[in-house]
Amino acid sequence: MANTKDALARLKKGEAPGNREILEEISVGNDFIMDFWKDKYFANYLARGGSKIKFLTGRTGSGKTHFLELLAIEVEKMGFIPVSLSGREIWIHDFKEIYIAILHQVKLLDCLRLCSYEVIRQLGYQPETIPEGISFADFLSSQGSLDPLTKREIRKQLEKLFLANPLVDNNFALACAMLTGGILGHPTLEETSHKLLLLWLEGSREVKLSSLRRLGLSPSKITKYNARHMLRSLVEVCCLAGYKGLLISIDNLEVLLSADHAENIRYTRLKREDAYESIRELIDEIDTLKHTMFVFSFDRALMDDESKGLKSYQALWMRIQNEIEGTRFNRFADIVDLDRLIDEVYTPENILKMSTRLAQMVNRIDEGANPISLNAAEELHAKARYGKVSVPRRVILATLQGGSE
Repeated sequence: MANTKDALARLKKGEAPGNREILEEISVGNDFIMDFWKDKYFANYLARGGSKIKFLTGRTGSGKTHFLELLAIEVEKMGFIPVSLSGREIWIHDFKEIYIAILHQVKLLDCLRLCSYEVIRQLGYQPETIPEGISFADFLSSQGSLDPLTKREIRKQLEKLFLANPLVDNNFALACAMLTGGILGHPTLEETSHKLLLLWLEGSREVKLSSLRRLGLSPSKITKYNARHMLRSLVEVCCLAGYKGLLISIDNLEVLLSADHAENIRYTRLKREDAYESIRELIDEIDTLKHTMFVFSFDRALMDDESKGLKSYQALWMRIQNEIEGTRFNRFADIVDLDRLIDEVYTPENILKMSTRLAQMVNRIDEGANPISLNAAEELHAKARYGKVSVPRRVILATLQGGSE
């Protein structure tokens, strides 16, 4: 998270602040979609095992990244793990790359430590009573309780937790069971085996299949073809650790249109089509995932570009286009167009409130910001449907430039 001065600098450049306190302070109108998603999806549908894909779009500065950052904060409070990715930093056309990025943000070993607490509880102990810095097995040994029956019960609980779980891939389950055993101190896990298992889980090319056989895993690697299956296993392990599920947001998807957006991410036509196909496959298989929401976010150029955008790949476009667009905003729609919130959210009164909050926040850190007048807010609202710049960006520019646009 950015500090306050960095956050202010980002706002002046037209970027989301990246600061939790500032983000919550200046947010106005997000609850129109935010509260709906929290209630209909996260508190109910996703928590009960459902999964969903949403697409978030709008003009430059419409608040897409701002919304995703705020959503991550809110769902984390509800017990979900937020994963924030960017199309400028990872390849979209290879789902293995997406899976690896999710794995790193989830912090699998922390989840497995939480899973080890469940094993400890099943054996009749409380995790908090075990002194810090020693394993459960060492604790039992110091009590004279690490007998063969207890060791067998630990293995039995690990098998029940992972290997007997139909939602976890067998190789993935075996790796998690061994890593959790290493955390517990039984069955013991050598450091080289520990590193090998983590490398395999990350889909590393360094892993030799013969080494996997020695650990009891079947000799197969994680690829773009089985990465969604591995993600399902990862989500289940997160739920076993006590989390309600995952929010996976992938921002800046407009990088698919051009090589200008990032230094290392350049899409040829074939790679772009592979990216669209990967998203299409995820949509078709979303019901095999549990407790997961994907949100793909992009500038509306990705919608408007007929030759390179979403509409250029009919197999994907047919699955995500909204069949009927009424005059009122449909909060159940799979494509959420933030530019259509003008009448529902960005009223002159809310525009004024947004400007006032922003000015107050900026003047505490720096100085020179002035809230716009109600007349200026009404003028911004009237112009909102025209031009390339969205309402939130116009409000920020007007407030930071001394109350005039």
